[in-house]
Amino acid sequence: MHFHDAPATFVRSLQLKTADLEQALQFYCEVVGFRILEWDANSAALTADGQSVLLSLVQPAQVLPRQLKTTGLYHFALLLPERSQLALFIRHLARRGVRFGASHHLVSEAIYFYDPEDNGIEVYVDTDPATWNWRESGVSIDTVPLDFDDLLAAAAAVGQGWTGLPPSTIIGHIHLHVSDLRQAEVFYTRGLGFEVVSRYRDSALFLSTGQYHHHIALNTWNGVNAPRPAQNSAGLDYFTLVFPDQHQLDTAVQRLQELSASPQRMGSSLLVEDPAGNAILLTAK
Repeated sequence: MHFHDAPATFVRSLQLKTADLEQALQFYCEVVGFRILEWDANSAALTADGQSVLLSLVQPAQVLPRQLKTTGLYHFALLLPERSQLALFIRHLARRGVRFGASHHLVSEAIYFYDPEDNGIEVYVDTDPATWNWRESGVSIDTVPLDFDDLLAAAAAVGQGWTGLPPSTIIGHIHLHVSDLRQAEVFYTRGLGFEVVSRYRDSALFLSTGQYHHHIALNTWNGVNAPRPAQNSAGLDYFTLVFPDQHQLDTAVQRLQELSASPQRMGSSLLVEDPAGNAILLTAK
């Protein structure tokens, strides 16, 4: 998983606003398989390894239900370390009656489902990076049917059931709704230093560092010029982006300022919004 460590810039965690913390905790622990690291009346920090926070939940005062057809989260993606664990998770979801979609993207095998507040979740494993087809225009990504028979055979070989997210689970990528794809591309490439590695027609693009298939994806599937959600709407609060070192973070901040973005100091990190209003906490490893 060297694509999620220095010298890459990658997504480490995210925070969601929820209208029902108790319901969200039950789902993310019992269905997804997180463990609670910290918990109080209005917030919770969830982990896979008992140490690192991957997902935080907060219930703001006077929170509104998640608004649809706005900018914000399309899905966040949990990357599992082994293919057999994805197979075990699929069996777990099926036994709980959770509906999900599935795809083979050439670079990954993935399943998709929603939490109770319609936040999209992807759980996936990467295929062997040696098989990824890199061309001058980027990496080949497709959407073809997942071979369930072959995948579930991997679960049978393990001979055990799902016991929760493996400790080495990480946030593999995040996929966002934006209002203007060109503006977003400028912000994430010229500002934050990502490279476009794949495009889907004129409505989505995929970005990465270090030749990963994508750390961030952007789309306008909620409509060009989609509005921002209300400040107190349930949904994405922010996600955390980790730079390899302080120098690269400082350089990115300077580039963002040249683009008229205004990162605000938050302790040792900085908070900035992309042109669609998606908040990003910038930090250095």
